[in-house]
Amino acid sequence: MTTDSDLIDAAREIQSRAHVPYSEYPVGAALETADGEVFVGCNLENANYSNSLHAEEVAISEAVKEGHRDFSRLAVSSGRRDGVTPCGMCRQTLAEFCDDDLVVLCDEGEGESPTEYTLGALLPDTITEEMLE
Repeated sequence: MTTDSDLIDAAREIQSRAHVPYSEYPVGAALETADGEVFVGCNLENANYSNSLHAEEVAISEAVKEGHRDFSRLAVSSGRRDGVTPCGMCRQTLAEFCDDDLVVLCDEGEGESPTEYTLGALLPDTITEEMLE
């Protein structure tokens, strides 16, 4: 079983592959499936900022591409180890595939425990498929 520390480490490790020439703010994400597989992603910036990809989006895209639809935890880390949380757009993307009880671990740095949220706490009253019917 993957520990919280293992998940944070995976998010930290993938940051080295981030493409961040504009913000110089690398972010890594590690998403654990219900069956224990981990998918990682890093942010990929584009000169046209609206075409940039966020680490959480990349991780969930990889997992969904491989057929996964049940997730248990997400770890997010920035190069600054500042407790970064998923942005609103990423929260909505996660809500498309994850339940409100998805655990979100935010890296606070070496020697510190990650701050833990649930997706439901980060994004209450999310837009759902049922709302669109």
